[in-house]
Amino acid sequence: MAISISEALREKIARLPDRPGVYQFYDKSDQIIYVGKAKSLKKRVASYFNKSNTQNFKTSLLVKNIYSIQYVEVQTEADALLLENNMIKNYQPRYNVLLKDDKSFPWICIKNEPFPRIFHTRQVVKDGSDYFGPFTSVVMVKTLLDLVRAMYKIRTCNLDLSKENIDQGKFKVCLEYHLENCLGPCENLQSEKDYNEQIQQIKEIIKGNLSTVKEHLNKIMMEYAEKLKFEEAEKVKEKIGMLSRYQSKSTIVNPKISNVEVYAYTEDEKSAFINFLKVHKGAIVQSHNMEIVKKMVEDKKDILAYTIAEMRNRLQQTSREILLPFEIDFMDGAIKYTIPKRGDKLHLLELAKRNAFNFRNERNKQKEAYFKNSRDTIILEGIRKDLRLTELPKRIECFDNSNIQGNNPVAACVVFKNARPAKKEYRHYHIKSVKGPDDFASMREVVFRRYKRRLAEKEELPDLVVIDGGKGQLNAAMDSLSQLGLSAGIPIIGIAKKLEEIYFPGDSVPLYIDKNSSTLKVIQQIRNEAHRFGITFHRQTRDRKMVASELDGIRGIGEKSKSLLLDHFGTVDAIKKASGKELAGLIGKAKAEILIKQWGLKD
Repeated sequence: MAISISEALREKIARLPDRPGVYQFYDKSDQIIYVGKAKSLKKRVASYFNKSNTQNFKTSLLVKNIYSIQYVEVQTEADALLLENNMIKNYQPRYNVLLKDDKSFPWICIKNEPFPRIFHTRQVVKDGSDYFGPFTSVVMVKTLLDLVRAMYKIRTCNLDLSKENIDQGKFKVCLEYHLENCLGPCENLQSEKDYNEQIQQIKEIIKGNLSTVKEHLNKIMMEYAEKLKFEEAEKVKEKIGMLSRYQSKSTIVNPKISNVEVYAYTEDEKSAFINFLKVHKGAIVQSHNMEIVKKMVEDKKDILAYTIAEMRNRLQQTSREILLPFEIDFMDGAIKYTIPKRGDKLHLLELAKRNAFNFRNERNKQKEAYFKNSRDTIILEGIRKDLRLTELPKRIECFDNSNIQGNNPVAACVVFKNARPAKKEYRHYHIKSVKGPDDFASMREVVFRRYKRRLAEKEELPDLVVIDGGKGQLNAAMDSLSQLGLSAGIPIIGIAKKLEEIYFPGDSVPLYIDKNSSTLKVIQQIRNEAHRFGITFHRQTRDRKMVASELDGIRGIGEKSKSLLLDHFGTVDAIKKASGKELAGLIGKAKAEILIKQWGLKD
C-alpha cells in the first residue's frame, strides 16, 4: 500500500534526476527534518513513499511530516557523502543520526614569532603560526610536549624577542634560565639560528618522523665524539634514548604500515559505537571513540560512511588506505578500502573492535548509572517534599525493638543510602538497661547508644531517622536525641503499623501519605527491613540461650568445650546422639565421660 502524498510532492519526485546527490525533507514550518545522500536521487527519495504501512514506525512518522523536498545534485558518491555530512552538522535535523561528540580537538601551536613558543590550544588562529593536529587526546598532546621540553630548551615566556628589543637590552633572564630549562635568548645568550634548528627538529617529532630526527641527532653525536666532546655527545645520546623509548611505547605492528586509518563498528538498539585509529609507520598516533545515536532504523553501512566522512573532515585526514570491518556503499575512489582477513592489518582491526566494544560497555554503564542516580534523586526529592525536610534524605536509619514478654530484648538499626539498603551498615543491639517488656525504654536506650557512639567516633549522621512505632516510641527516641544535643539537627519520624500513619515530634495529628507514593513505599520498605532484621536476631539469641542452658548446667564443661561441641554438632540433640568415642576425640576422654554420665549416653 503506497503512502498518500500531495500532487506537488509527487511531481517533484518524478522530476528528480537519476544521479548522485543530497536530498532534504522539510516540514510545514519550512524546517529541515531530514538530510540524506543517494546514488540515485530519484530511486532513493521515491523509496520512502512506496513502502507499505508496515514499515518502521519512526520512518513512517518522518514521511508523514514531509511537506516539501529540496535536493543538490553532485558529481560523485563521495561528494554526496561529504555534503550530507556538512549539512547534518549545520542543520542538525530532527530525524538524522546524532554524533554525541561536539568537543573541539586540541592542537599543538608553534607560534609565528622570533624564538617561537610551543603550546597546546583548541583554537586555530590564522596568524601565520604552525598548527599540528588536531589530536584526539589531550594526553597525547601533553606527552609530546613533555618529550619536547625534556629534549630541548624552549622558552615559555611571552616576551617580544625582536632583534631590536634584545639589542637594546630590555630583558633579563628569568628563573627558567637558572633552572637550565632555557638558554636565555632574551639576553642574546642563544642565537636565533640555533633556536630555529631545534624548532625544526621538534616539528619532525610532532609529525611522527622520529627516524629523521634520530638520524640527525646520531650525526651530531658522532661529530661531538670525533672532537672529543664526550659530555655534549652524552647529552645528545640521552635525547636519542628518549625518542627510542617514546617510539617503543606506541609501535605495535609492522612499521611498513603507514598513513592508514582503521574504523571498527559495534552497536545496540539505540546507538552505534565506532573506534577510530590512525597508524603512522607502525605506530598508533591517534585514537578516538564515537557514539552515534540512531533516530530511525539506519543501515550500519550508512552510519559508518557518515562517521568516516566526519572524522576525515574534522581531523583533516589524508590517508590513502582505510581498514574497515565491512563494505560501505559510499566510497571515495581516491582511497583504498580494505577489509583485512589476516596479518598485521587484521590485528589492527581487531584492536579497534575491542576498543569499540569496551567503549560501548562503558557508555552503557554510564547511562545506567545516570538513570539510576536520576531515579534515586527523584525518589529522594519526593521524600524530602512529602516529609517537609530541608535536605535530601540520602542516609536514612530505622530502629525496631523485638522481644517476647520482655525476654531476650534486642533492637535493630538498618541503613538505607539513596533509598537503597546498605546491608553492611546494619547493626544489632542487646538491650542492657531495661527489665521487662518496655518498648519505650528500649527505644530510648538503643537510639542513645547508637548516636553517642557515632558522635564519639565522628561518623556520618543520618539525614532522617525512622522509628517503627507511634507517638510513644517516637517521643522516647526524641528524648535520647535531646540528651545528645541532636534533636534540632536530625529529622525524625515514627510510622504506626495500623494505618501507616506518619508522626512528627510535637504534633499529635499524623500525616497520611498516598498509599501509591514512592515516599510511603520506601518508608514501608525500611520499616519492614528493620523488623525482619530484628526478628531474625531475636530468634538467634533465644535459640542460643536455649542451647546454652543445657550445657551450662553441667559441671566440668567449660566455655571452650561448649564451643567445640556446638561448632561440631550444631545442636544439643546431635550431641546427645553422638558416641562416647566421638565426644572423646573432640573434648577429651574425661569430659566425654561427664556427658555420658549426665545424659546416660552410650560409651
